[in-house]
Amino acid sequence: METMEIHVDGMTCDGCERSVANAIGRLEGVERVTADHVSGKVVIDGARPPSSEQLKTAVEDAGYEVRA
Repeated sequence: METMEIHVDGMTCDGCERSVANAIGRLEGVERVTADHVSGKVVIDGARPPSSEQLKTAVEDAGYEVRA
């Protein structure tokens, strides 16, 4: 299993965490997503993690922004 970490701007509550986690969790190869709105950190575990572009698109489609 591989682990990736990204930072997401715009998460302000538990509901935001769920929205981001659900959006990323639908991507192929993702097994677990943990989002923290306080730090903005999102940890993604999976057999084959998605590409940076796939993550960015999923997060933006959910209404948030990946911090570079």
